[in-house]
Amino acid sequence: MTETQYSLCPEKVQSFVNHADYCVGTGRMGLALHREYCEQLRLVQKEIGFSYIRGHGLFCDDMAIYQEYKDEKGEIHPEYNFTYLDRVMDSYRELGIRPFLELGFMPEKMASGDQTVFYWKGNVTPPKTYEAWRALVQALLRHLFERYGEDVLSWPIEVWNEPNLPGFWKDADKQEYFRLFAETIAAVKEVDSRFCVGGPAICGVQDVEWMQDFMEYCHQNTLPLDFVTRHFYTFDTPDEDGHYSYGTLRDPDESLRELDRSREIIDSFPEYRGLPMHITEFNTSYRPDSPVHDTTRNAAYVARLLARLGEVNDSYSYWTFGDVFEEMGVPFTPFHGGFGLVANGGIPKPTFWTFAFFKKLQGDCLLRSKEAVAVRRKDGSFAGAAWNLGQETGGETMLRFTLPAQGEWCLLTRAVDEDHANPLKVWHDMGEPAQLSAEQIKLLQESAVPLVHTERLCAADGELGFSLALQEDSVVSFDLIPVSGHSDRGYSYERAVHG
Repeated sequence: MTETQYSLCPEKVQSFVNHADYCVGTGRMGLALHREYCEQLRLVQKEIGFSYIRGHGLFCDDMAIYQEYKDEKGEIHPEYNFTYLDRVMDSYRELGIRPFLELGFMPEKMASGDQTVFYWKGNVTPPKTYEAWRALVQALLRHLFERYGEDVLSWPIEVWNEPNLPGFWKDADKQEYFRLFAETIAAVKEVDSRFCVGGPAICGVQDVEWMQDFMEYCHQNTLPLDFVTRHFYTFDTPDEDGHYSYGTLRDPDESLRELDRSREIIDSFPEYRGLPMHITEFNTSYRPDSPVHDTTRNAAYVARLLARLGEVNDSYSYWTFGDVFEEMGVPFTPFHGGFGLVANGGIPKPTFWTFAFFKKLQGDCLLRSKEAVAVRRKDGSFAGAAWNLGQETGGETMLRFTLPAQGEWCLLTRAVDEDHANPLKVWHDMGEPAQLSAEQIKLLQESAVPLVHTERLCAADGELGFSLALQEDSVVSFDLIPVSGHSDRGYSYERAVHG
């Protein structure tokens, strides 16, 4: 077992930008019409409370926004149906979350081709005419503005998804995407210049070349770019076995350098220097059939990332909040390697708790390392998260903390490890049932809760010390709360327990 000693000094505040709760991803927008989708999002919002949600398919035909009709002369005219859009947006607002609008994919009747992506066949070809596309974008925004008022001006607008991949944009045609972006940003700003628009939403394939060329295009055409977006996954090319894919998690620091390079490219253009960069998708594996997503290893790895992602990024959106998700088809089992923080059946996965733990890290940062973050809150209490990423440590670790303090304190810890908040192991031990009974769902939900431990500590000689023992691939949250004596007259815990 390795041991590390940390000293928490309230006078030595460190840099830590925590945007863990800014945005989360979702499957296509149309899934928001499903009951379990809303139930999972409600659970996520109750425990974590993200500010924004981003997903694909806003203009796909299952949302039914774009329609056409023939007049008496046989001429075709567009018309727009916002019935489903309103239901989705209303449900988001009820749950206290705003959309991060991704404009895509192409309505079939507007598309120039028939290439599609995913089980649900999102069209990924350019529009037949950009006039029709601009009109659609403007109709959408004017409707949202009319229905929800000026709040929509706080909804970021991203143009398309991963156009650097031929599966998401026909032929990965760079110049055609640049035209789409220019036409879109002009259309948006014409509705209201206060809307914030960004792109190019690229993934890690030729990301340097694409980012450089995109910024150069914006520069040469003096586009009023408000922010830049890209995606971030840390999985090597996986091996496939049946319905599943298995791969290796890259070194976290090596992966993070990709983001540093994007930041450098943006800042190399004086007019765009310091422009916000949003990671509108991130996870370990980029596939929704990777069992690593369901593990405590994923939870520890993501904790390692969350401690660093705020350094050069204004937000980072985990892909996705839940497993109601159908890119590769309807899943066969509750634990199938889906992206979500919540497994189908309303079962939180270990990574769910990583985000819940980081949500609490609000205050002056006293420690930020490869294995822990700790903050001092305004009320004088302390909070922190620690993790043991097995691929870096290779075994159990012990973290020892000291801080200046007086009096008595309560140490409260919540642990996610092999034996706690790990419903995947319980499901495995149950025989990996593909279809869960109500009783099995209840058991898995009960098993998906961190281990809570408390301890009364007493400072000595102006110093307080405590230790955290972390299993391999685990995440632990801790709160350190000062204790004041307000018990009822005559009450004695010792007499109650020991007689």
